[in-house]
Amino acid sequence: MHILIADDHAIVRKGLKQLLIEEYPSSIIEEVGDGEDLITRATNEEWDVVICDLDMPGRNGLDAMRKIKEVSPKLPVLIISIYPEDQYAIRVLKAGASGYLCKDVATEELAKAVRRVLLGRKYISASIAEKIFEDISYNGEKAPHEFLSNREFEVFKLIASGKSVSEIAKKRLLSSTTVSTHRARILNKMNMKTNAELTRYALDNKLI
Repeated sequence: MHILIADDHAIVRKGLKQLLIEEYPSSIIEEVGDGEDLITRATNEEWDVVICDLDMPGRNGLDAMRKIKEVSPKLPVLIISIYPEDQYAIRVLKAGASGYLCKDVATEELAKAVRRVLLGRKYISASIAEKIFEDISYNGEKAPHEFLSNREFEVFKLIASGKSVSEIAKKRLLSSTTVSTHRARILNKMNMKTNAELTRYALDNKLI
């Protein structure tokens, strides 16, 4: 089996690799440290599964996954992250990921998640399965942040965390104009006027 791990922290890659070797001792496991290298390797070589961090410098996991899926739509991509699953799991699944795994449970769940996606199935926790069911069953109004696109949601979290437009632009390899446009759309969609309001909303809803 051929597995590609993408994470900008070498210690995380080594830890994930060790967990996988214990479960799949004969597998070939390779590593990359950013989204651009991930796209290059994933689209030019044959892989059985890709495991990538959601938050990497430049292209993040979602952006990289979209590019990978354009070339290899059936390749299982498992997204891992430090962010709680209730913030991103449904978003990444809708975007085409085969599963979403929080890093704090990777030791217990990684092998299980990989086995599941290799079978062509989705990996989700019981709590997220319940939330998906609730979303389908409940026809009430969405929370304001649920109207944001994936990119807007990411920029929203960065703004709410106190990052400036120029800092976000540098982190995500975007122009300041593009980030400012995203900010304007976020404020409009969420019916807010200032960054302080975004921060308060994010804190109240435990999004940062």
